[in-house]
Parts: sequence; C-alpha cells; structure tokens
Amino acid sequence: MPPITGVVITLNEADNIEACLESLARVCDELIVVDSGSSDATCELAERAGAKVIPQPYLGDGPQKNVGPAQASHRWVLSLDADERLTDEAVQAILQLDLATTTRAGFALRRRNFIGSRWVRTCGWYPDYCIRLYDRERTGFSNSRQHASVPAEDVARLDADIEHYSFANLSELFTKASGRFSTRAAKIMYLKGKRVNALSPFVHGANAFVRKYVFQRGFLSGIDGVSVALSAAVNAYLKYAKLLEYQRDRKVRDAEDFDRVW
Repeated sequence: MPPITGVVITLNEADNIEACLESLARVCDELIVVDSGSSDATCELAERAGAKVIPQPYLGDGPQKNVGPAQASHRWVLSLDADERLTDEAVQAILQLDLATTTRAGFALRRRNFIGSRWVRTCGWYPDYCIRLYDRERTGFSNSRQHASVPAEDVARLDADIEHYSFANLSELFTKASGRFSTRAAKIMYLKGKRVNALSPFVHGANAFVRKYVFQRGFLSGIDGVSVALSAAVNAYLKYAKLLEYQRDRKVRDAEDFDRVW
C-alpha cells in the first residue's frame, strides 16, 4: 500500500494529541500537526510522538486543514481531529485498500460521537459519514472557515468507524453551544449581512429541538437524546438572538471584535 500522511490541526490539545497520533501511526508513515498557538504541551508531545509540527495562526477550519497536506510527502492524506481515534476496524479497512490503483478520490468513514464515554447513535450523530482519507492531488478540504468538509464525488464508504470524543460531559455540551459556537456563528452571519427579526431566535430554536428529538429520533437515546436536542436548540436560539442584538444594540456591537471570529 502507498504511504499515507496523517494530519491533525491543534490548539491546546495536550490531553488528546498523543492518543490521536498513536491511532494515526497505525496506518501512516508520516505525521503532521498544524498548531495554531498552543500554550500547553501539545507541540512537545506531538514532536515526541514523531510528528512534524507546523506553526500556523488559525485561518478557519478548511484553510487550516489544508496547510498540512500542502507540505505532506505523500499523495494520500488521512485527516483526523485531535479528539478523534481510528477503531481497530478502521485500521484494518484502510490497510486492506489498494490505494496504488484505486480510481477513488477519497474514502469516508462513519463517525461515532460521544458525550463522555457514551456513544450517541441518534440526533443525526450516527453514522455521520466523513471523508477523511483522500488523494490530495485530486481534492482537499473546502475553503469554508466553519465545519469544512472534503468535496469529492468519486468516494467509497468504508464499513468502519472512527471515534469522536466530542464533549467531555453534559456541561461541556451546553457551555460550547451557548458560548463560542453560537457567538462565532452570529458574527459570521452579521459579517455576511444576514438580518433577522424578533421571532427568529424562537423559530430556529424550536426547529432545532424538533429536528433532533423527533425526526432524528433523539427520544430513543434517553437523557442524552434530550440533552443533545436541547443543546442544539440553545445554540440555534442564541445564535439568532446574538445576531439580533448586534443589529439592535450599537453599544454591544461596538464592543465586539469582529476581526476575531475564530
């Protein structure tokens, strides 16, 4: 099998980076970490694990994830987030691929999303296919600065999973939704010129809850399903409420640094 370069972007991921790189090293001959200014031991731990560390101020999700592949030695790239791991099944599936002769531009794996150690299989959190192994000469991450993905049509889905330790606990699930996630989204919408009315936060919040809890069957996952649906509702409500605040309140708007979206 042709060699693969494993790529991870990081910011203060000392608690995750060793396990992530250990996972990648099972199938990758080269490891690259693109770090956006960690103040913890992320870079030292990455170098100790055999990774090349590239310093790069954060450019947004897609552009940042394209920095490492541009400096990779190999054609095939396997991209993971620092809180993701390959399962044994994923390792075997990748090792069995004939990357030298395949006509595919990439391969997608299912993603298991966790709260703590609990795998949430509803709410649209599974199977959650993601293209993570791809031919960098044919494709790469989109230029989207938020939630970027790899655009490719000629892709095969592998019958294997990666694990994503999304949130350490329920508290983190809600603090991220109510904090930086919603603020960042509101800033992006404001900068794009999107404007809303007083009903928008309620409508979008309610829609998010119903979609997650009813249509994506969150009710089958007990308290975790309720929590995911509620956090999605909180995120949606606050995203539009904060955008409305930027529109209405000049004092709040002037106090916000719109150059620091990321």
